[in-house]
Amino acid sequence: MTIRDWSNFIGGRAALVTGAGAGIGRAIAIQMARAGASVWVNDLSLERAEAACAEIRGEGGTADPVVADVCDHESVHTMYATTGPLDILVNNAGSGVRSWSDGTRLVPFVDTGPDDWDPVIRVNLAGVLHVTRAYLPALLERRWGRVLVIVSDAGRRGERRQVVYGAAKAAAMGFARGLAAEVGRHGVTVNCISLGSMKHDALAEAIEADPALEAKLARNYPVGRLGRVEDPAPLAVLLCSDAAEWITGQVYPVDGGYAPAL
Repeated sequence: MTIRDWSNFIGGRAALVTGAGAGIGRAIAIQMARAGASVWVNDLSLERAEAACAEIRGEGGTADPVVADVCDHESVHTMYATTGPLDILVNNAGSGVRSWSDGTRLVPFVDTGPDDWDPVIRVNLAGVLHVTRAYLPALLERRWGRVLVIVSDAGRRGERRQVVYGAAKAAAMGFARGLAAEVGRHGVTVNCISLGSMKHDALAEAIEADPALEAKLARNYPVGRLGRVEDPAPLAVLLCSDAAEWITGQVYPVDGGYAPAL
């Protein structure tokens, strides 16, 4: 989906989207560039980041790659030294529950241990903390900033066999709400977009191998389909714009009606 007539909606702003070499992060980075922002595309892979930047530049946008591991404090500070202060921070980098494609099934919490928990908590919570802490002081000094965290309905609603992943995402939402209360008077807003099942990466591969899986999963969604990586991008642009200056501390579902917000 292209945002019509929004070519300068966030023009003049500089944005960082973490985990933007593929999937949802890439779609958000592209949409932000279409809306006029200059975008830093973060990824663990320089090849993926450069490919996303090439697509943005091919449409006439401005983008640069930056490689960093959001879970690593020093790596994040090296990234900040590269990008300098920014206006918009999208904490998209994260990992889901166990892969659809590697033959591993989701398992109950009782069958997991610390080796399973730690990587999930590090990227989905600690990664958000590291990146936000690095960039926040400049946002406060400028008295304008947008922080967006991509989370999951596993954290809003709770899902069987996804309890640690859901806990990490719920904690990220709690962090966003608390931070919003701290920084709102400094012109900085903090919000979350919460996603349902998205048809990309390992899930897309699983559906290709078993087409019946898509219809089975889609039955849980009132709109009758799974999410596409482009679905959250328009809302991400809106929440990171001047138009959203009175919206903060909120969690917005982009999930086809799976778990409505009240």
